[in-house]
Formats: sequence, structure tokens, C-alpha cells
Amino acid sequence: VKTHGTGYDNTYGSDVFREVVAEQYWQLDPALGWGPENIVVGVGGRDALVKAYDAMQHLGTGRIGDVVLTSRVPWVSYNWGPYGVGANVLLAPGDEADAWQYTPEGIAASVEFARQCGGRQIAGIIITSPDNPTGKVVPVERQIELGKTALELGIPFVLYDWIYHYITEGDPIDINAVLGAFSPEDRKRLMILDGITKSLGGSNVRNAHVLADAPVIKFMSKRAAYSSIPQFHGQAVMIAAVELGFGNAAAAIIQPTNASRQIVRDFLAENHYHHIIGDGGYYAFINVARWKEAGGFESSFDLGEYLTGEHGIAIVPGDTFSREGDDWVRFSYALPPEVTRGALQRFHEGLAALE
Repeated sequence: VKTHGTGYDNTYGSDVFREVVAEQYWQLDPALGWGPENIVVGVGGRDALVKAYDAMQHLGTGRIGDVVLTSRVPWVSYNWGPYGVGANVLLAPGDEADAWQYTPEGIAASVEFARQCGGRQIAGIIITSPDNPTGKVVPVERQIELGKTALELGIPFVLYDWIYHYITEGDPIDINAVLGAFSPEDRKRLMILDGITKSLGGSNVRNAHVLADAPVIKFMSKRAAYSSIPQFHGQAVMIAAVELGFGNAAAAIIQPTNASRQIVRDFLAENHYHHIIGDGGYYAFINVARWKEAGGFESSFDLGEYLTGEHGIAIVPGDTFSREGDDWVRFSYALPPEVTRGALQRFHEGLAALE
């Protein structure tokens, strides 16, 4: 920070951040045509998402009021954020048994549905893995298939949100493998979001970044001059983590979260909970319809208030995400294993007390 100084940064962030992220963190293959100039910094994930929604409309369909497509039970920043820049939101068809994941048929049906609603168009689709709130991990090959389907159907932009991809029992996503699966022309229509909110537990540091085609990045940077210019502190934290070896820097988050995930997975299976849990991210999605009915609760919000007030356990009601999630709650296990065990026990006792 002392070397960098205290003056305003560029609206895309700092040159050193771009270079470190492109060349050391992602290790972008120059043959694919992306480099430091394909990166813009966001003041956290929400700011980066708003930048993406704005670009989807202006550079994608060229008009305000078109649609951002999300999964059926989406993270709230997908569900509500687009409205802030004049976009609408459409929840794609999805099957609860498959964690409401996208299908090629569902994407096609969404394009047609939007067209029937006053000739609207889908400006962009958000594909996220590991998913929030369900915790479902979408294999990279499937992500590529869904992205290609969207582009073939005329959706201008595909946004891959990988902000949880380091918090996994496997390897983080290989960006070069994904970029290389698309033609140079289609690559221009991709956006990729990542940041340190989850992998470093840096929610209050506020640093994320978007990778996209250079003209898209220039558009986002120009718009940032009138909204939020990224501060250098968050960039410095990311740079320091990369220089330490990002996996090493993130180990204090990844290792206990992975251990807690196995505890949650075993506990839910042993106690016969209907649930969704993947191999990455922070969350399990648990069906609580039986206890919601037993307690006479009208919604998962009411059940959540009961669990917090009577048993000291905080969950996120499924209705926060969409009506389809109202029989579910999101349980976070981004905690040391011993804390996770205690939280699970209180959760279980709280539900049992309703029977």
C-alpha cells in the first residue's frame, strides 16, 4: 500500500492487481486471447454482479427492461440485484429432485417465455457452482454445455459465478479449460466472477473481479466512474494471498469448511433428512416441510424465527430465495467442525421439539 500510494485508482482497479490475477492466480493462457486487460475489479461480489447486469443489457440487447435468467431458487443478489439497473428477473424451470438446476430444455423454454412477455429478451444467464443456496456442484462439462446452449439460443451473455470454487473437496476450476471450450467469437460473450469473499473469508474486505471481453471491461470501467471506484486495500489482500500461494492462504477457510461439510453430510444422512449438499461451497439445503407444518408456521421465515429465538440456531429461510424454496432452509457450515456439530444438534433438537 505504501508503494502504491493513496491516490485514486483507475476505475478498473490497479494494473498490478490485474497482472497478478491474470498471470499468477488464473494463469491465463495467452493463446486464448485474455490477459490483464480482461479484468475489472468490483467492490465485492454484489458490485461486480451489478456491473455484469448493466453490461448484459447495454451491450447485449441494447435496451432497459430485458431479463436476467437465474435458476429456480437463486441467491438473493441474482433475484433482486438486476432490478437496480432496470433489468427484470426470470426464474428458469427446475426440478427439486435435481436441486433446481438448469437444463437445456428449461433455458429454451425461458427464452420463449420471455419473448411471449411483450417481446422481452434474455440479456444474460447466471450459472453458479458451487451453488448458493443449495450447495450443489455443477460439473465443468455441464457448465460448458449450458453456456453453449444459452449462446446458441441467442442469449447475449453467460456469466459464470465461481466465487465459491476454491471451497471444494476437489480442485478449483481451470479457467483455461473453460475458455478453450468456446470459439473465439463465443468467448466474447462470457463473463466470469470470482473474489475473496468466500475463499479467504473476506466478506468485509470487499474485493471481487470480473473477467470478460476487453470491450465489456471498458464499458464496466467507464460506468464505475459514476458509481464505485474499487479501493486498493481489497486488491492488496488478494495480491498478498496470491504471492503466498493462494491455496495456502485459503487453507484456514477451506480445510475446516471441508471437514464441517463431511460432518453435515453424515449427520443429515444418519437422521434421514431430505437435503441437498454438494462437494463444495458453504451450504446444505434442508427440507423442513414436515416441521413447518407440525409447528403451524406459515413460512420458513416463521420457522427460522422459532429456531433462532428458542434454540439459538440461525438458518436462512428458503423463502428468502424464492417461493419454491419455502419448504427448505439454508444451513451454513462455514465454521470449525466442533461448532458445526453443536449447531447441528441444536437444529435437530429444535425441530424435534415441534413433533
